[in-house]
Amino acid sequence: MNKQNQNGKMQCEIGMVGLGVMGRNLLLNMADHGFTVAGFDKDKNKVDSLRKESKEKHVYGAFTVEEFLQLLKKPRAIMLLVPAGHPVDLVIDELLPHLQPGDLIIDAGNSHFTDTNTRAQMLQGQQIQFLGVGISGGEEGARLGPSIMPGGPKAAYEKVRPILEAVAAKVNGDACVTYLGPGSVGHYVKMVHNGIEYGIMQLIAETYDLMKRGLGLNNTQLHDVYRLWNEAELNSYLLEITSNIFAKQDEKTGKQVIDEILAVAKQTGTGMWTSQSAMELQVPVPTIDLAVSMRDLSVFVKEREQASKLYKNPMMLANVDHNIFIKQLQGALFSSMIMVYAQGMMLLAVASDKYAYELNLEAVARIWRGGCIIRARILEDITAAFRANHHLSNLLLDPNLAEKILMQQNNLRQIVSQASFLGVPVPGLMVTLSYLDAYRSVWQPANLIQAQRDYFGSHTYERMDTEGTFHTEWEQDVST
Repeated sequence: MNKQNQNGKMQCEIGMVGLGVMGRNLLLNMADHGFTVAGFDKDKNKVDSLRKESKEKHVYGAFTVEEFLQLLKKPRAIMLLVPAGHPVDLVIDELLPHLQPGDLIIDAGNSHFTDTNTRAQMLQGQQIQFLGVGISGGEEGARLGPSIMPGGPKAAYEKVRPILEAVAAKVNGDACVTYLGPGSVGHYVKMVHNGIEYGIMQLIAETYDLMKRGLGLNNTQLHDVYRLWNEAELNSYLLEITSNIFAKQDEKTGKQVIDEILAVAKQTGTGMWTSQSAMELQVPVPTIDLAVSMRDLSVFVKEREQASKLYKNPMMLANVDHNIFIKQLQGALFSSMIMVYAQGMMLLAVASDKYAYELNLEAVARIWRGGCIIRARILEDITAAFRANHHLSNLLLDPNLAEKILMQQNNLRQIVSQASFLGVPVPGLMVTLSYLDAYRSVWQPANLIQAQRDYFGSHTYERMDTEGTFHTEWEQDVST
């Protein structure tokens, strides 16, 4: 793979624009697997750092676009790992004058899927191939093996498939990457992945609040609880790191780091995009919506301080058996996590039909089993559910997963009830329970909503006994 052109310069198999943490680590990952690679960044310190860290590997750095492109064999494969939005367009605009028909650009950042559609159409007109690729795993994943979600022209994917399969995380020998489909599907799947991530993180945070303020557990006890949970059916990356967080000591103060962190969690967009897309497609994802809202609420610190004085919190330490409560909380979290995956997967199914993505949800679940932030043991069951029924519209309709939820639903109800009396906010757990109850309910009070709409706006309604739409003159012959 150590190829050179006639001038003796390296002919790298892929180039990386953007040598931040993710870009640099992913490039080094590629080099670890024997590929000759080149990196470019306008920050010369990052290029120098790459050169030092690469040591004897076939990694080459460039300070200019021209020098960078000369390092790449033709047709070129160029990956971008730069901030989403305008920076991506700036890089493409800078590269375009130097590219030739057949060259490939891979946007591996967290771009909005609609932007990916626009860029793909623009580049197609100039005979430049384009892939939108979602990558999850953070700094460690990029270096040791992420989950990779590619979408775009199949022929373009095949050009870089060996590289992506080599660097992706492996589960039972399977690479956590697969061609997902045409267009912007890669970035859409990554967006929903992040939405699920938002939901699960919110649920975990609520269990933390219940044990800290409700039971009065200290950080050492919290570390032990999450560690034990992670050794059972809740086994997941997010539970693993949560356990580790409560064991980390702050070098500056000697206290636990968790107690020194400001309780404000801003959101970068992908969770909000998931909620927005779900609303446009009319797919309910209430736990994800709630998780976005709670991050927004966390920012209103002064208002919450004022409200806490106006509305005295009835919170008190729960007068319950701690071991029983923690066991119930474990079951509540487990069942709720399944339902967050269900919401995300239902959105993917509807989006696939709407946008002609041709998604295989079994493949999505399979590549999420390793490398990514939402990897969890339950994804084995989710993969099996879609393998058994490729047309499964909602994971709640899978008999195996339904049984797991039914086994824990009383625990979820107990926890929500206890939290309500304590005054500890658990909106994620509450809305997830309500989602289950609404989804399993044959009858809903939407008939009243339709009657109200027809009353004040003549919006009409449908009847149970006759097809068509109808309107009632509600104020005529109304007895008071």
